[in-house]
Amino acid sequence: MQREHARKGHQKVVLEIDFSGLLFGYTELTIVPTSKELKTIFLHSRQCNVTAVQVGGYNVQDWACYDPLSNVVSSDITDCHRHPELKRKLYASFAECDEGELAIPIPRQVSVKSAGQAGAGVAGINSEAGTPEPQALGQALSQVQHGASGPEFSPIQVRITYSLRNPVEGFQFVLPNDAYPYRIPHAYTTPSSPDAARCWVPCLDNLWEKCTWEFEFVVSKSLEDNSEEMDVDRRGRGELVEKIAHPNNPNKVIYLFSQPVLTSVQHIAFAAGPFVVYPIPTEVAGLTEESAGSQTLMHAFCLPGFDASLPHTVSFLRSAMNFYSTECGSYPFGSYKLVFVDELSSQRFDSATLTVVSSDLLHGEDAIDQVFESRQILLHGLACQWAGVNIIPKNWSDMWLVNGLGLYIAGLCLRKLLGNNEYRFRLKKDMDRVLELDNGSMPPICQPSNMEPPDPSTLPFINLKAPLVLHILDRRLGKSGTSLGLSRVLPKVFLSAISGEMPQNCLSTHSFLRTCRKVSGTDLRSFVEQWIHGSGCPQFSFLATFNRKKMAVEIQMRQECPAHLIHQSDPLTSSHLKPVPFFEGQMTVRIHEADGTPYEHVLDVLAPIKRFEVPFNTKYKRVRRNTKRYIARQAAAQAAAEGDTEAAEAMGMVDMGFGLEVWENEDERERWKVTDWTEDEEQAMAGATYEWIRMDADFEWIAKIQFEQADYMWVSQLQRDRDVVAQVEAVQALARLPTPIVSSTLTKTVLVTNYFFRVRCEAALALVSCASRRVDFVGLFHLFKLFMRYCYEPEDANQDLFSHKYVPRPNDFSDLTEYFLRKALVNAISQVRLENGKTPPQIRQFFIDQLRYNDNTTNSFSDAYYICTLITALACSTISTAAPEQGELTRSEPKNDQSAEDIQLLQAAIVEVERYWSMDRLIPSVHNIVTVATLEFHVMLSMANLVPSDPKVFLTSTREGNATQVRLAGFDGLFLTKWYMPKVMHYIFAIIANDPSRVVRRHVARNVCESLALLATIGEIKQMSKEAESLLIEEDGSVPDKAKESKKTETEMMIRAIRKDKEVGKSEVLRECVMPVILDPKADYEVRWCMLKLADLAVRGVDEPSPKVTIHLPPTPATEAPPPLPLPAPPGIKIASRAATPQIKIGVRKGSLVIPSASTPGSVTPTTSKLRFALPGAAPSATSEQVVPKPQPEFKAPLPPVLKPAPVPKRKEKPVSKAQSKGMGVADLKACQTALKRLNSFKHSAIFLQPVDPIRDKAPNYFEVIKNPMDLKTMGAKLQNGLYRNRQDFEADFRLMIQNCKTFNPPNTYAYNESVVLEAHFDKLWTKIITTVETAEKAAPVPPKPASVSGPSRPLSPPSTVPVKEESVPAQVPQHSAAPKLKLKLGSSQPAGSAEGSKAAAKAKPAQKPRKSKATDMPPPPYIDDGSHDLLQEVIAMEELEKSPSKPSSSKSRKVVELDADDELLSLASDAPERRAAPEQHHSPVPTPPPTNVVVPAPRKPTPSQLKVKKPLEKVAQPSPSVKGKEKEKSTGPPAPLVSTPTPTPTPSKFKKSSSSTPATTTPINEKKCKEVLKNLLKLPQAVIFARPVDPHMDGCPTYYDEIKNPMDLGTMGLRLGQGYYSTMEQFASDVELIFANCRQFNPPTTGPTLWADAVEKVFRKEWTKAMEKKLAFQEKRSLQTIMTKLATDINWFVFRDPVDPVALGIPMYHDIIPKRDARDLRTIRSKLDTDKYESIEAWEADMELMIHNAIKFNGLESEIGQIAVRLRSKVREEANRLRSQPSQQNKKRPGDPKAGSSQQNAKKIKLI
Repeated sequence: MQREHARKGHQKVVLEIDFSGLLFGYTELTIVPTSKELKTIFLHSRQCNVTAVQVGGYNVQDWACYDPLSNVVSSDITDCHRHPELKRKLYASFAECDEGELAIPIPRQVSVKSAGQAGAGVAGINSEAGTPEPQALGQALSQVQHGASGPEFSPIQVRITYSLRNPVEGFQFVLPNDAYPYRIPHAYTTPSSPDAARCWVPCLDNLWEKCTWEFEFVVSKSLEDNSEEMDVDRRGRGELVEKIAHPNNPNKVIYLFSQPVLTSVQHIAFAAGPFVVYPIPTEVAGLTEESAGSQTLMHAFCLPGFDASLPHTVSFLRSAMNFYSTECGSYPFGSYKLVFVDELSSQRFDSATLTVVSSDLLHGEDAIDQVFESRQILLHGLACQWAGVNIIPKNWSDMWLVNGLGLYIAGLCLRKLLGNNEYRFRLKKDMDRVLELDNGSMPPICQPSNMEPPDPSTLPFINLKAPLVLHILDRRLGKSGTSLGLSRVLPKVFLSAISGEMPQNCLSTHSFLRTCRKVSGTDLRSFVEQWIHGSGCPQFSFLATFNRKKMAVEIQMRQECPAHLIHQSDPLTSSHLKPVPFFEGQMTVRIHEADGTPYEHVLDVLAPIKRFEVPFNTKYKRVRRNTKRYIARQAAAQAAAEGDTEAAEAMGMVDMGFGLEVWENEDERERWKVTDWTEDEEQAMAGATYEWIRMDADFEWIAKIQFEQADYMWVSQLQRDRDVVAQVEAVQALARLPTPIVSSTLTKTVLVTNYFFRVRCEAALALVSCASRRVDFVGLFHLFKLFMRYCYEPEDANQDLFSHKYVPRPNDFSDLTEYFLRKALVNAISQVRLENGKTPPQIRQFFIDQLRYNDNTTNSFSDAYYICTLITALACSTISTAAPEQGELTRSEPKNDQSAEDIQLLQAAIVEVERYWSMDRLIPSVHNIVTVATLEFHVMLSMANLVPSDPKVFLTSTREGNATQVRLAGFDGLFLTKWYMPKVMHYIFAIIANDPSRVVRRHVARNVCESLALLATIGEIKQMSKEAESLLIEEDGSVPDKAKESKKTETEMMIRAIRKDKEVGKSEVLRECVMPVILDPKADYEVRWCMLKLADLAVRGVDEPSPKVTIHLPPTPATEAPPPLPLPAPPGIKIASRAATPQIKIGVRKGSLVIPSASTPGSVTPTTSKLRFALPGAAPSATSEQVVPKPQPEFKAPLPPVLKPAPVPKRKEKPVSKAQSKGMGVADLKACQTALKRLNSFKHSAIFLQPVDPIRDKAPNYFEVIKNPMDLKTMGAKLQNGLYRNRQDFEADFRLMIQNCKTFNPPNTYAYNESVVLEAHFDKLWTKIITTVETAEKAAPVPPKPASVSGPSRPLSPPSTVPVKEESVPAQVPQHSAAPKLKLKLGSSQPAGSAEGSKAAAKAKPAQKPRKSKATDMPPPPYIDDGSHDLLQEVIAMEELEKSPSKPSSSKSRKVVELDADDELLSLASDAPERRAAPEQHHSPVPTPPPTNVVVPAPRKPTPSQLKVKKPLEKVAQPSPSVKGKEKEKSTGPPAPLVSTPTPTPTPSKFKKSSSSTPATTTPINEKKCKEVLKNLLKLPQAVIFARPVDPHMDGCPTYYDEIKNPMDLGTMGLRLGQGYYSTMEQFASDVELIFANCRQFNPPTTGPTLWADAVEKVFRKEWTKAMEKKLAFQEKRSLQTIMTKLATDINWFVFRDPVDPVALGIPMYHDIIPKRDARDLRTIRSKLDTDKYESIEAWEADMELMIHNAIKFNGLESEIGQIAVRLRSKVREEANRLRSQPSQQNKKRPGDPKAGSSQQNAKKIKLI
């Protein structure tokens, strides 16, 4: 439903329940619109088969019901590696379900009519007068149901007919089957998933969406006799209204229920079945007749067969109901019902007026242990009717308060029923558990910024800590003046919920604390920040000393917070978990002084370390034992021992235990080995100034307190302090001080019945510490003596205690305290160990005897739990606690040190346990707990390697037909064996998928994951040994991988072991079964998530490709302005040529990204980073080829100079990068980059490194407050993409980021303080950077201005005549990262400068209509580019080509030759010696015929010896028909111009055949490498948008092909690669670059596609570098290695064998003359050769030449070393020339090889000037 436009007012549900597994009926919802904008109603409905929908009485045909969770699919169900995709889809499905699965449009016949002002309402809604209804969680209450202003609209009725068969979630049918034929059929609602309510009725499944309810249930009359249908609603009277016969079927009956109060659907529950009803009787004792008659009706329901146990289980609930009604206000509902069912997935399901609980909680009158567990669970269930059902949390972060209140008041009721000692003992144990858990891994119990439900893993901890926090809050409120603690707060809270004062009965933490503050007047801010909004618990250390001068006790206090210490170096985790660094408050210290009077003192804890001086009140020395007081106490003790209770009561401070017969009789004392205080100890006790000190006497801190005092003081505290918590603390302290006197004291504590039985049990367990050889095992002796006292007939005094076999007395558990003490003694004895970790054999035989001779025939109580204790103790005593010895020879098999006696005892133990297992099959114990104990016994022995680990032992117990508890225990044992065998794994997955019991399915699914982790931990799933790994690493050379492996955590290693294991991670069964279970539409909610965890643990997931997103934005101007177009030449100017100048054509293949070497006519000027060979007066034609309109006369003048010397300095400037596209200077760019780098690495910048995520960072309203967000990552992107004009813009963005942080975060918060520190750091850093930049700017020279561009009508101004030497040209050639190609049109051969040549050229190519062109004064200055500018130029050039007219017919008479710039320059360098004779002389230029503006790209590594420019020839003797491979034949004279015979050129449509345009020296295509590059690119998630051609309609970019004329994508490239389209690697790379260029042209900077293009391009550069890595050919490398071997072994060159050692040779100045980087020797060169450091023979030769040069430079040419170097130079050149001659001979034999004929192709290099 559109939540903002309507609310639900009432809902009626009519259901017929068929116990074959079918629910069918309809539901009617009354929708109250709140706006005329309501068009569609969205409801939640899963699993329901909706058949018809009516709105306002009109049938709706176009409703839609779609369940995303039932339609989760995988792209490949057979691929288990795709589980991350399923996980994402499940999360997305849950998010989609929140909006509603059922969409119902409102028909046109139904209009939203106004019904006047609010307040009219509908029937049943006005019961919550003044209570506004929340529209969504966390939002303000925008509407009020009664009295709200604004119009009210008439309600709309929606009727939905649906059915539900065999539901998976939300509703449970328990039916008889073959395995359980006697099961009673029944059904009930169950909270099996968070969205369980929508799974059985269409509704608004939200805790805060409430309405009134009506129910009609139709059931078979055959179940009528004992059937009860329980409607459960939130408030009001959910009682049976009427029971009527079915009007059409006499075999059915209808139950009508009504609930006239607002209730959430999540608090609706009912159960149906032949239940036995037990009305819980009212309580009349102590109540008036009126009070007794007005008690709430309470009923309990159970299945037939359990009716005898029902009264014993639930009778106490009447007392609990009266207690709650008295302490918390009247019961909020009309009646209360409790129903016990089978197969409940949790122990209890709380709903309004009804609690559904498991039948396992039922117990008979002979039960002991179950009573405590059942009462606690049922008390809490009843308490939840007040807090949890009637009162709900206002936000998810308030869940702690509602749950805590329910548990807190349940604890108060438990105190009333079981006593204060039991209550405080449970509090103490709960606090100990909190201290163990809250160590830095748990979050605060309240996180106001968390808008999601609490995590299921942390919810039990919240439920444990919340009532304790309320307890200490109650203690602190009780100390504030007249306040009585929470006893005054809770009635007000519950009264406000009943009276309607609490809006929607939603309780928030803030309102609760406000109520506490009003009642007590106490400021609770520090308490809230520490205990509610903070995590962790304090740890106190106290040391007390008595200062006799000051007559004061000096207490030194130190506080530590372990949770804070763990996370103090991790600010992000600290900001999330919020560990409290220091807890402050008041602590009560009680000092029992010498006169026995306790004095309380309050310590203000305000600092972590503090010293307190507590005044001492007793002004005299300690009362000694010979005083009258001591004599009086002894007399009182004697009177108490004789039975004089009055005398004992008269002396209140009598020690407990005085008068005990054992301690009074000397013979008994000797028999019990009682130890007395020594004389020194007596003197120390006499000299003590106080009895004992009790820290935190009021029990108001959840803290670990370490306080050391003398053992006699702890004994005094144990014997004389009446507080159970103090006694437990004393017992725990004495357990840390094992001495004979302590053992005697603990034994005395066990014997004295005045102690609370829980304290006596703790004392028995503490005796284990005294059962060691250091104290002669006196503790074990006392344990045996205690057990014999309670379990055996009086023994012979002279009998040896450990060697005598005793037959115990028949069990008698009528004294419950002795029963619990007996179990505690059994557990304590089983924990005694010798030095070798074993239990003494006497103990094991003792437990065997206890099992063998146990007799329960005369006992009125069940001994099942006692037998379980004995079996567990026997298993514990059989297992050694010593770690198994493991060494190099025993790594896999632990050493077995079992003796013959051990084996005999083990066999006897197994026999006894098996006997009880067989007995339990015949006479089952309650819930088969004896069978469960025997299964656990076998698990413990197999885990200790005492018996074989055999799955067959447990498989029989896991079969269907056993009790559920037995099946669960069987699976627990099975999962600790080698369960991952194929057959067993098939069985387990069948259980997970198909077992009828939800409890079993979930338990098995959970344990599958946990068992793998446990088996990997204990070594069952073995990891590869380190030795084997090292051996492999040495073999395959992966030493760096070994270093990385050593850094992995233990968890990662175990996960790796699981994934690598052939029987687990590589198991075909697991891989086949896990995906179908996850994708099963009927899969259980928890089972599905457990299977996902299993897949994540056992199978490495593949990265899911990113979703295909195409964002189309209107095209924006490119950030890099293109160079100006060539200016048109004035008409009438004739351009002469010295010869038939070869026509140069841009060989742009469609889809190519490489900018050709010549400008495309009609396109913009090429990128200025390349050498510009511009002919003055150039007039480009309108076609894609340059033509000479008519023959031109010959001119003898040479062409203008290739390059001007003037712009030489500019050519050395760094390329203008993308970051400078808006004009940012180099200095500013460097400054910003440096500052950003420093900021990113600053330790206080962690929270600024990425944009704020409102969900992740718990700031949902961030973008409402901050309209212009900024962060360092965004600043880096803007800087990289050139969005800053100067450094001031960069600084402004940083200031904006800091200001945003200070605006959103209050002062003194973590984020605010981090921003202050970061801003100070930036100010200091920025000042230094700006000072440096300004100094550099002042010292920098003023750059020359670029040449101006003349207007169209101005004639060309010839450049000045400046002679340029050939050697000066390379210095002006800019380096470029790519090697673009030259595609040259070669005309027919003819003499240079002849008119006939011009005519021939004209005939070969008809003249085209010249296009108006612009003339330039001179060639533009060179522009250095880093390659980014090429993208724009390529796209513009291709657009111009597309717009040009049809291709000229003369193109067929031209031959296209494609040259690579590197190879072209190398060929020029190869015959440089022949062309060095005459330097070029340049004369004044004259107009010449312009083929076009030629742009020659720079080579990758230009060197002066490689780049030579050939001067044009004035005359040539005769024309040559072809110059193929003829250049070197004319070395004595000037070579002829390069021309060729006319050959057909492919048409543009056929130009894709790149074989005809393959450059002579380009890299031939390597399909394997190219496919590998494509494969790696397609793996990237960012490459998903480049994987296929752009679809304008599907991708939402209709103008794409209007802007992009040459589209390209990776998929098309893959097809081309397979079809053999590419012949060179450069062609392949050009298509990849075209993809990125198209993306950047169509999408503006910083958008998603351009960022993805940057990411993919970065990877492509890396992969392409690997693919294009040049190495020596194998034959060349082998030849060079042979040469190096000969040189190294030749005695003539011994001086060059090893590196020069300046110290050994006595030439310390060597590296001053020869730098270390230039030092060379034969060994170093050989090493480089072996590691493929040389790309060519020339590179190797250069290193050899450098070595020789170094020798001559340091030693001199005339020295002996110099002469050796000269001879070596000749030798090296001879060998190098011989190697170079070998490939040419080989190439002649292989003319078809693309790599062959290199010498011929090198001869075809074109010399351009």
